[in-house]
Amino acid sequence: MPSGKSYYVEINSTLCKRCGLCYWVCPTQTIVSGQFGKPEIPDHSKCINCLQCERLCPDFAINVIEQKQD
Repeated sequence: MPSGKSYYVEINSTLCKRCGLCYWVCPTQTIVSGQFGKPEIPDHSKCINCLQCERLCPDFAINVIEQKQD
C-alpha cells in the first residue's frame, strides 16, 4: 500500500444492489453505510487502495481510481 498517493472510490449506483459487503470489508471505513444501506464515501482520502471492496463486490459496481498528482 503505497504512501503519498490518493485514491477515488467510484460506486456505480445503477449496478449497486446495496448488499453491504463493501462497507463491511473496508478496513479504513472509507465506505460507510448510508440511508437504506446505500454505500457512501464521506472522505475519499481514507482509501489505502487495498481493493477489497472492488474485488468482493458481486455486482462489479466499484472502481478504485488513483488520483493523478499535478
